[in-house]
Amino acid sequence: MGDEIILGIDPGSRNTGYAILTERDGKLIALRCDVISMAHLDDHSDRLQFIFEKVSALIKSCSPTSCAIETPVYGVDPLAMLKLGRAQAAAMLAITNNGVSVTEYYPKKVKKSITGNGNASKKQVAFMLRKMVQLPDETLSEDATDALAVAWCHHMKKNAIGNQTSDTAKKTHQNRSGSSWSEFVKKNPDRVRD
Repeated sequence: MGDEIILGIDPGSRNTGYAILTERDGKLIALRCDVISMAHLDDHSDRLQFIFEKVSALIKSCSPTSCAIETPVYGVDPLAMLKLGRAQAAAMLAITNNGVSVTEYYPKKVKKSITGNGNASKKQVAFMLRKMVQLPDETLSEDATDALAVAWCHHMKKNAIGNQTSDTAKKTHQNRSGSSWSEFVKKNPDRVRD
């Protein structure tokens, strides 16, 4: 199966959202969207271990071709931000330990890629995703929706890079075939020395 499969993750120290996104026949399909819940664990280090184990298991079960994760960038409470950063790190370690590439995205970049507005509300993002992606369930949790948004953003970025690369290759080939040393000499006789 040569399908691109993207695992999107929205890290959290209590709930980590995840989404598995693929494309079939030109249509984007969310295969799974859910949350890794750690409400039953009190100790922060136990939660980090749980994230690591669950993300590792997800990678083994869905075999993603790439992963995308949201980067926490703001918060009122420095301790909460530290815990979020650790949750992100636990997920990233699970991904890289399983030999899969991971790309980080800031929340504004994710929102802008979906709605055109980096300050869009979570409701606007969810509304747009329902229009663009075939969902396994209409009532996704906020964390699962955020993870799907990250996966969608990554899919769009990869496609944009792929298109740019093929366009650049075409232009380079055209330039090479259309320009030779003799043409350069004809156009620039003053730059050639005897």
